[in-house]
Amino acid sequence: MTRVAAVDCGTNSIRLLVADADPATGELVDLDRRMTIVRLGQGVDRTGRLAPEALERTFAACREYAAVIKEHGAERLRFVATSASRDAENRDEFVRGVLDILGVEPEVISGDQEAALSFTGATAELRGRDDLARPYLVVDIGGGSTEFVVGDDRVRAARSVDVGCVRMTERHLVHEAAVSDPPTERQIAAMRADIEAALDLAEKTVPLREARTLVGLAGSVTTVSAIAQELPAYDSARIHHSRVSRDRVREITEWLLRSTHAERAAIPSMHPGRVDVIGAGSLVLLAIMERTGAHEVVVSEHDILDGIAYKLAERLTC
Repeated sequence: MTRVAAVDCGTNSIRLLVADADPATGELVDLDRRMTIVRLGQGVDRTGRLAPEALERTFAACREYAAVIKEHGAERLRFVATSASRDAENRDEFVRGVLDILGVEPEVISGDQEAALSFTGATAELRGRDDLARPYLVVDIGGGSTEFVVGDDRVRAARSVDVGCVRMTERHLVHEAAVSDPPTERQIAAMRADIEAALDLAEKTVPLREARTLVGLAGSVTTVSAIAQELPAYDSARIHHSRVSRDRVREITEWLLRSTHAERAAIPSMHPGRVDVIGAGSLVLLAIMERTGAHEVVVSEHDILDGIAYKLAERLTC
């Protein structure tokens, strides 16, 4: 087993996985898995730039992660950055800061690369299961973008579109510099139209309706699962590979979009950083389920972060 460290920096959160990897099989044994809400994408959709305070929050998390990586003695580190840093004019500031702290340059990957890594991370454990028909449709609902990947043992088609929980919230649910509490029907309708247009775009590349199993990734989906199970606290073990019906997703989404900030914050499994963006993320999930006809979503805690680690393990044999 060889020790690897993977960092995934998205629009809303930054995450770390330190694991022991078997180079021959790609098997991963977690040693440390953590997530920090940094909102790197704060205001990017409006300004086109990474805000100074967002960069500092991200660098603070990187300093914490550097200590964890050193403590565990990881032999190889890969840092992948996605939607927000792809879009920003000043992404060079971000690259320099990460390089100074962690000693590696962040790979600002394309949406298609992001989709392929997410697919690898989400489906590696599912191979050989008879209860989940293939092909899979893996959807990774992030802060700034959503990745769609259809495949079985390998990726057949992938597409990234610019709808995510943070981007949709900032674009449609903010009024007078504050998130509407709760949003109006007009705001929700505009957001839904934006999501549907993005699904039209994704469907030009990815045969969304051909998939037999929908696999959902990232914080919006896992939080919906936690709410559906009425968990007293966020519990990764109970969320991983749980299944949530479309009717239950619709019920949760409708409640989230008519709830207040205080009501959402009172949900025991809700991360404070998701309180204002979970309604938008849940609506993206519901729209995908309705478009594809999926009766349920299989929720995975393993996603792009695990895909990065699997690829690190494969590279160790070269």
